[in-house]
Amino acid sequence: MPTSLPLRLLQLLLGLFLYGIGAAVMIRAAIGVAPWDVLSQGIALHTPLSFGVATNVIGALVLLLWWPIRQKPGLGTVLNVMLIGPSAQLGLWVLPEVHGLLLQVPMFVCGLLLVALATGLYIGARFGPGPRDGLMTGLHARSGWPIWIVRSLIEGSVLLVGWWLGGNVGVGTLAFALLIGPLCGVTLPLFGIGKAAPATATR
Repeated sequence: MPTSLPLRLLQLLLGLFLYGIGAAVMIRAAIGVAPWDVLSQGIALHTPLSFGVATNVIGALVLLLWWPIRQKPGLGTVLNVMLIGPSAQLGLWVLPEVHGLLLQVPMFVCGLLLVALATGLYIGARFGPGPRDGLMTGLHARSGWPIWIVRSLIEGSVLLVGWWLGGNVGVGTLAFALLIGPLCGVTLPLFGIGKAAPATATR
């Protein structure tokens, strides 16, 4: 794990870039995406916003919710809001949508693994949590509810709204929900973050 500031910044930027690319890979697999990406897709379908810009707007709005729960953003929090959307949009411009499960499933798996690696990178850089992570942990601290309940309520609500708007909900959405925690349990310790960290793997 790098300790110098320049290397930590490089790790942060690489992690955020790869997160967006991983999200784009899962989207192009077209078998379902992560709950927050379902919401971004739904908003993009009903507004002039691209998926990437919708992701940025959602991140900024979530960050505003930190104020009443007294969360303090770090550099990583702000860059998370700014950079994941553009990198995801870049990935969508470059990558074609694939058809047939023989291509879709491996492509989704690659995207999921890339997101898990990216999560380990950007959280391991220690510049602050993503806006969605901070909302989850802040509500947990204020309400006293178990973090899994807070996360389930937030992501369940986001998923329902995104699905209602037309976002892509499928087997990939379920796979992401079930597997991202254990996968981040593998990648986060690689970058110096303890085993309890998978609960914060939502960006």
